[in-house]
Amino acid sequence: MCEANVYIDRNGQEKLFMEQANIIIFHKDGTLFIENIFGERKTIAARVKEMKLVEHKIILEESW
Repeated sequence: MCEANVYIDRNGQEKLFMEQANIIIFHKDGTLFIENIFGERKTIAARVKEMKLVEHKIILEESW
């Protein structure tokens, strides 16, 4: 499987943002469009901080 759980790093704490994401689209305005295998869709102003693909984990940092 190619899905990964997406987390947001807030002050060193990882908070689950979306389970089993399979699509991430980077937009020029600094936002990310994320969709999971269940059809849930979210957009967030963030950057990818870390990707742990063996662990199926993507960690984001919000842009302010």
